Amino acid sequence: MGERLAVVLEAGDKKVFASALDWPGWSRSAKTRDEAIERLLEYAPRYAPVAKRARVAFPVAFDVDVVQWLTGGSGTDFGVPSRIHDADADPVGAAEAKPLAALVEASWAEFDGVASKAPAELRKGPRGGGRDRDKMVGHVNESDWYYAREIGLKLRQPDPKDATAMAAMRSDMLEILRRPSDGKPLADRKWTQRYAARRIAWHALDHAWEMEDRSGPG
Repeated sequence: MGERLAVVLEAGDKKVFASALDWPGWSRSAKTRDEAIERLLEYAPRYAPVAKRARVAFPVAFDVDVVQWLTGGSGTDFGVPSRIHDADADPVGAAEAKPLAALVEASWAEFDGVASKAPAELRKGPRGGGRDRDKMVGHVNESDWYYAREIGLKLRQPDPKDATAMAAMRSDMLEILRRPSDGKPLADRKWTQRYAARRIAWHALDHAWEMEDRSGPG
């Protein structure tokens, strides 16, 4: 028997996302429900180092428990886990908020670590697409500014190449995520604390893993 893994699904016309509720950033997509869950579990060994960075114990085996399945939309098919599930509105106590934020911080650290070792030019996809390293780093950093706004930070958009400014912004974002929450949307916008952590960490890890996969020969 493995540890219970609470999973939420969102299904668009072309893609289904499976996300692990208790592990921000651990989300994978595929064409069908079963394939998405299978792919999620396949990535457990790649998520384990993130949990280790965050100093959060990570089980060696899981039993999947699908707790909700929502209809996705254009964002889902575009490749973004964009649905806020019922469990995302659960309150977050002080004891839970700290590891939640730590996993987001570890996801950023994982992305930065992969980027520091990746070649400047990444292997292209089957149709010749995909960002190279520096453009991918800029994309993730720029997106984090939009995410910062979603959780209530009001600041001028930093230069995505300015490591000091980006570190300061991330620190402010983590400070918000470390606070207890009643589960309502942050800053009277749309994202709850749990969903914000999941979305921010997913984006960093999705591109970290992409960069890893495209750093070597096909």
